[in-house]
Amino acid sequence: MSIRVDLQDLPSVVAERGLAAYLVTVRDDRPHVVMVQVGSREGLLVVAPGRRTSANIADRPEVTLLWPVSVTHPNHSLLVDGRAAMSVDGEWLEIEPTSAVLHRVGGRRRQP
Repeated sequence: MSIRVDLQDLPSVVAERGLAAYLVTVRDDRPHVVMVQVGSREGLLVVAPGRRTSANIADRPEVTLLWPVSVTHPNHSLLVDGRAAMSVDGEWLEIEPTSAVLHRVGGRRRQP
């Protein structure tokens, strides 16, 4: 079950989750996942991209940020979809959130 997060509430929800998240990009139909530190500026989420991430968003600017479940948030991960672009100075990846959900851990809670 997913719980929609209103985008105007997103800054406080992200602050509760902390700075570290996974950034998912796609190029050539293959996903690329990296751990990033997320900041915010003027309604945008901001990360420092690597070379592959920068190349990926040049072709496909749609990205997802994932804050997984944790000890402090054991029931829901936070997923934020957005559209990414490089900052004017070329140093930062700026992500404009388009949707966000708290996603409940699926399946039965059992060990394989």
